[in-house]
Amino acid sequence: MNEIIKSLYERKSVRVFEERSIPDEYKKEILLAAMEAPTAGNQQLYTILDITDQSLKDRLAVSCDKQPFIAKAPMVLIFCADILKWIDVFEEGEAEPRKPGCGDLFLGIDDALIAAQNAVVAADSLGIGSCYIGDIMEQCELHREMLHLPEYVFPAAMLVFGYPTAQQKERIKPKRCRLEDIVQENYYKRREGKELRSMFDKETVHRSFEEWSQAFCNRKYNSDFSREMSRSVQEYLKEYLL
Repeated sequence: MNEIIKSLYERKSVRVFEERSIPDEYKKEILLAAMEAPTAGNQQLYTILDITDQSLKDRLAVSCDKQPFIAKAPMVLIFCADILKWIDVFEEGEAEPRKPGCGDLFLGIDDALIAAQNAVVAADSLGIGSCYIGDIMEQCELHREMLHLPEYVFPAAMLVFGYPTAQQKERIKPKRCRLEDIVQENYYKRREGKELRSMFDKETVHRSFEEWSQAFCNRKYNSDFSREMSRSVQEYLKEYLL
């Protein structure tokens, strides 16, 4: 197994960091690596917010589901799907751009997330851990105000970076599903019954499938933060649908 693939297998989310900063040259390498990511038509339909203001980190730690480690992270990046900059470019060039639609937004989200994952891989190669924070999609009105987000700019993902503590390095990575549970050939086949139970037997070693499914549904899918995320994303979508 080569070193890149090995690092992908071993990488896990890091939520506790050593109290040391990330050198400026490493931050620059991570950002430049992010910008080398595949992108639709070489448009780079994203803007990266480098959050250096500690008071802003403190606010994000509260607004993003009350997670204090966000405020302690040496580096915080927010990857925004940015359609607005291209509308501005077209208007500056006296073109006649149409109103952005949902397809434009989703293409921008694709670009932003691919760039974010490049940043994760680059950071890992430098011994720097990371954690995705999906909660940045919540609290639409608050985050728009905090980050000065105009229309057609959507915060697709937040990443926090830092050097992992020994405990974080030694923490066991959660098991993923098997290859056959995820990969289907040519056509989509809806799973049912035994197949569904087999797919998640890694979660049901010490409890029944029903116990695990109900607990996970309540903790994640039916949670207040999940409902808020859906509400906020619908709010962001309004400008594309009106």
